[in-house]
Amino acid sequence: MLSLYSDEYFMKEALKEAKQAFQKDEVPVGAVIVFNNIVIARAHNLTEALTDVTAHAEMQAFTAAANTLGNKFLQECTLYVTLEPCTMCAGASYWTQIGKIVFGASDPKRGYKNLSPNSIHPKTEILSGIMEKECSDLLKLFFEQKR
Repeated sequence: MLSLYSDEYFMKEALKEAKQAFQKDEVPVGAVIVFNNIVIARAHNLTEALTDVTAHAEMQAFTAAANTLGNKFLQECTLYVTLEPCTMCAGASYWTQIGKIVFGASDPKRGYKNLSPNSIHPKTEILSGIMEKECSDLLKLFFEQKR
């Protein structure tokens, strides 16, 4: 049984968002932002629906969290995202000063770690590999169906 407030619990919430993206024929990436053990923002990729290449799950979640808190800085928050952030999302996370990023699947081709490892704020804690298989399997299924 998952402990409430565990990284796995919140990653399951992000996976729910990724599955919504999958149903909408969007790349299935989901994100939630947590403050004081409460999900304050939920988002998934909307690049196709909004015809906007910047409408990644993380970007949507940052905006929603900032609106919820009435503050552009998210130092006391944790971002849970099913895929390693890209350079754009990592850069946005830098500007939000988010306290922690937890991601599931790594992205060796487009993830920030290989392309721009210094794009995360130096005070941001990073935790990777949480529910990696589940996150990765959903992405693989999506792209297999596209081929």
